[in-house]
Amino acid sequence: MSNPKLHTIYQETILPEIMKEKGYKNMLQVARLTKVVINTGVSASLDKAAVEDAARDVSNIAGQKAIITRAKKSISNFKLREGMPIGAKVTLRGARMWDFAYRCLNIALPNIRDFRGVSNKLDGSGNFTLGITDHTIFPEISTDGNKRNMGMDITFVTSATNDVDGHDLLNRLGMPFRKNLSAEESTENQAA
Repeated sequence: MSNPKLHTIYQETILPEIMKEKGYKNMLQVARLTKVVINTGVSASLDKAAVEDAARDVSNIAGQKAIITRAKKSISNFKLREGMPIGAKVTLRGARMWDFAYRCLNIALPNIRDFRGVSNKLDGSGNFTLGITDHTIFPEISTDGNKRNMGMDITFVTSATNDVDGHDLLNRLGMPFRKNLSAEESTENQAA
């Protein structure tokens, strides 16, 4: 697999910029994207085929085979038994991770109707989880054969130790964070 476009951008422009701005001597001090985890859950009341469909769709989106996740304990109110298949997940690293991140940020997210950006909140350790409510924003999923819409969580795990460094890295990679408008700017936008 050739060097993905986003990884090349990171190596050639983002990494040197951050090293210069922060005064780092070693490139390993700079925050980097370490993995991307795609996770989806399926209602326990649905049939087993729904879980297999979810695993197939996640595999198509990620470009890597998804594993089926199983319930860790029984919960009678949810009609859930220990060991029942309840979802699918895939962890991407290396070239597949960079390729997926590029497709997600530049192709899938702009496909969302009335998209105004993603939340600015990270988890406290520099990692960001993006909730997607409709998986058909990805071009790998055909809308013809789909019986149901499926939501998913996409977690971008970074080597940053705090939210500021993680936010800076993801912002430079192209994560479309929401712009916080001041009161003055918002009144100007409403008047226009």
